Amino acid sequence: MKQKNQVFDNVLDLVGKTPLIKVNKVTSEFKGQFYAKVESFNPGHSSKDRIALYIIEQAEKQGILTPGDTIIETTSGNTGFSLAMVSVIKGYNCVLAVTSKSSADKIDMLKNMGAKVYVCPAHVSADDPRSYYQVAKRLHEEIKGSVYINQYFNQLNIDAHYNSTGPEIWKQTDGKITHLVACSGTGGTISGTAKYLKEQNPNINVIGVDAFGSVIKKYHETREFDEKEIYPYRIEGLGKNLIPTATDFDMIDEFVKVTDEDSAHTARQIVKSEGMFVGYTSGAAMQAVKQLGEEGRFKKDDLVVVIFPDHGSRYMSKVYSDKWMEEQGFFDSINVTSEKIQYIK
Repeated sequence: MKQKNQVFDNVLDLVGKTPLIKVNKVTSEFKGQFYAKVESFNPGHSSKDRIALYIIEQAEKQGILTPGDTIIETTSGNTGFSLAMVSVIKGYNCVLAVTSKSSADKIDMLKNMGAKVYVCPAHVSADDPRSYYQVAKRLHEEIKGSVYINQYFNQLNIDAHYNSTGPEIWKQTDGKITHLVACSGTGGTISGTAKYLKEQNPNINVIGVDAFGSVIKKYHETREFDEKEIYPYRIEGLGKNLIPTATDFDMIDEFVKVTDEDSAHTARQIVKSEGMFVGYTSGAAMQAVKQLGEEGRFKKDDLVVVIFPDHGSRYMSKVYSDKWMEEQGFFDSINVTSEKIQYIK
């Protein structure tokens, strides 16, 4: 619709066009300029709004989806929320297979957005019938009139960011971007954004962020799937125990691995120093920037864009909970808890 005085037909009109915000204090010791693409400004508070709306609208154009049909997806939480939000507006049912690694906050939000949620064990192989991949496939077979989004293996995941996130960043930086840093889960965000940016300037350095316990970095370097790389980790929406075809590895120059603990502390650091209440994966992305900065990888004239995928409100029971942080062993003599709340009697 034509926007006038910030009046919109519905929340879907607000998807995309997220701001680029300068990161000042976290990167103060490094050369270059650093900007965050803050995707929590989407109405569903994450970058997944982009793919949810794009994929559903493409299915509608092809006549695959009609009102009353059911949308099915596997999700760590954010894609599910975005799909549920779009389903509310467009009149679809939404059924989600969610990993048990997802925060309780995310699962509660999915239910309250009207989705039917199946919580599946996180630490099983992708071909285990209990995995959220297999559960989603089974539900798709059982539910008539259903469409399985299948974001991990859907080219439209890449296309959504090629058509929106990439052009936005290019325009916002006046084409001066030298580095893109983004986490890689399904790989759609980094692949689509990188494809557009490299078409404008092939010298842009695209850096993916992976988790310890994930197979993505080694696969990028060797093109071999190494099952021995897999072990449990805590960060949601980052890394994988399979190789998603929605990741275009040729568009990514290198991967950096980050730990659960460092990423959690960096997320908290962003909140306290930049005033941006970001999610766990945003902490992981900025942690990669810090590691590269400490290695002296950035130059004075570099313009680095790091994608912050979602909002911190989805991690209140995790990285923003002192109790959870203590249970993970993430607090020590250096990283102590914040001052305890004082109750006045």
